[in-house]
Amino acid sequence: MTPVGTGVDDFWTGITSGRNGVRAISNFDASDLPVRVSGEVPGFDPNRWLDTKEVRRTDPFVHYALAAAALAWEDAGEPEVVSERGGCIFATGIGGIQTLLNAHSVLLEKGPGRVSPFMVPMLMANAAAGHVAMRYGLTGHNMATLSACASSNHAIGEGMRLIRDGYLDLCVVGGSEAATVPLTVAAFAQMTALTKNPDPETASRPFDAARNGFVLSEGAATLILESEEHAAARGVRTYCEVAGYGASDDAHHITAPDPKGSGATLAMRWALQEAGAEPADVSYINAHGTSTQLNDAAETVAIKAALGEDVARRVAVSSTKSMTGHMLGAAGAVEGAVCALAIANGTVPPTIHYATPDPDCDLDVVPNVAREMPVTLALSNGFGFGGQNASVAFRALA
Repeated sequence: MTPVGTGVDDFWTGITSGRNGVRAISNFDASDLPVRVSGEVPGFDPNRWLDTKEVRRTDPFVHYALAAAALAWEDAGEPEVVSERGGCIFATGIGGIQTLLNAHSVLLEKGPGRVSPFMVPMLMANAAAGHVAMRYGLTGHNMATLSACASSNHAIGEGMRLIRDGYLDLCVVGGSEAATVPLTVAAFAQMTALTKNPDPETASRPFDAARNGFVLSEGAATLILESEEHAAARGVRTYCEVAGYGASDDAHHITAPDPKGSGATLAMRWALQEAGAEPADVSYINAHGTSTQLNDAAETVAIKAALGEDVARRVAVSSTKSMTGHMLGAAGAVEGAVCALAIANGTVPPTIHYATPDPDCDLDVVPNVAREMPVTLALSNGFGFGGQNASVAFRALA
């Protein structure tokens, strides 16, 4: 459920054709805000995925999560799993902020007696994980990962380890975000994180010398992870293997990345180590690539440090945030899906809106046009405020 497309086929067609999901904000009046663009999910109707009562009693970030989970569950052949051997780790960066703001308005305008008793279960960041588990009867390990923009990379990695270590046969992992509201737009703008470029066609331009901030977006993505044995017993199609995961922290600054990229380097190295892979094995990196001056330069430094400069210059490195915008806690799930689909389809998506090279971002960023090529090992990077870093390695099936 993304600004670029809904469902595997529509999303993949969009992401490989360079479809731009950044548009003028339409969900509210942004005329008095310094930022006028965002990534909205076009035509999303929660009533297609939830009954009327559920829609009223859940926040939009849960609507996106349940919709994406339904699509993934169907794509996985509606798996049967022993309930305690099935789990869910569903991430978000902010959670039910729309619910919080609505309830606060009710408190101020109508008094405490009119605040909804459903506010807390609608607001809480683990609501999506709980609702997905209830929908599919998953009584095993269940939690939400919250590490800002690294949240759903952590969800994928931790889900993989629960299966690898024998606790689960299947884990529903993903991330959801619905935080594009006037308050968050104003707040991110005030900290100069967002681009103030009003042109959707040039607003999100990772690695470009003229980049000047990210585009706030929303939506969700879900991946179904299974043990090889469980998937084989069902005879289900598999896209790839989740082969490794590395996590770290910069311990540098609460919002700015370490310019030396030390923490990001460590996460990538550990992901490769857990995958039993060498830097030369990497075909593709889906970069965190936010379109901010600091992030893209620091990530370039980190990729060179993790792979070695010679190898790094030969690897395809693209940022699909050029099309989706930055989906915060959902970003890593979307970009993990990109890596899986790149492996399965032999195509690397582009970094669109790329016009002016930056000597500080001098990698092969797959400018503007998708590239058909075999992808045997892909890394998906996610870096968040708080200094949290998570990199996930995806490998083609033998």
